[in-house]
Amino acid sequence: MATLTIRNVDETVKRKLQVRAALNGRSMEAELRDVLTGLPEPHSESARARVEPEEDFGTAIRKLFAPLGGVELQIPPRRKSHRPIPTFD
Repeated sequence: MATLTIRNVDETVKRKLQVRAALNGRSMEAELRDVLTGLPEPHSESARARVEPEEDFGTAIRKLFAPLGGVELQIPPRRKSHRPIPTFD
């Protein structure tokens, strides 16, 4: 079994855990064990639905800037490199 140590927990969170544990007739440690055991598996449908965004990042940015007329960026011209092309013999 693994041992976890959690530092800097907000006092209100700790108090809520104490109350929840007391209501369930358990220690705080047993209550946390129960909470962590009940977490959904990362590959389950409900967990995947929460983790996967509805749209990709690029689409979200485009929607954000569309009301402002979008953003046109000036693309600089390509320059030829002065470095020699490597050979892999």
